[in-house]
Amino acid sequence: MTQDFGKLIRQARKDKGYSQRDLAKVLGLDFTYLSKLENNRADYAPKEEVIRGLARSLDLDQEELIFLAGRIPHQEEDLLKRHYKSMPTLFRRMRENPEFAEKVLQEAIKSEELK
Repeated sequence: MTQDFGKLIRQARKDKGYSQRDLAKVLGLDFTYLSKLENNRADYAPKEEVIRGLARSLDLDQEELIFLAGRIPHQEEDLLKRHYKSMPTLFRRMRENPEFAEKVLQEAIKSEELK
């Protein structure tokens, strides 16, 4: 099942017992912006610093939350920039061939487990 950024942070906030106003205050955000994030109605994905703050406050994995929000962590940007010409092909191939995408992801998981 595909996870949803807004639903995940809303549920985590509720599980921690925070109101939107409480959490927004901790993060230095306007509570209406937090509401937009939770309802997936923000005009753009939040900045990485906001996502990391949410993750820390809600005990969520920072890297996973960044990707779920539709962002790429800063440390991954260099890799993408070095291989920018290949990225459209890679993503198109993964979109068009789910078996290939699954194979790439399984290999990545395997190599991560070996570390």
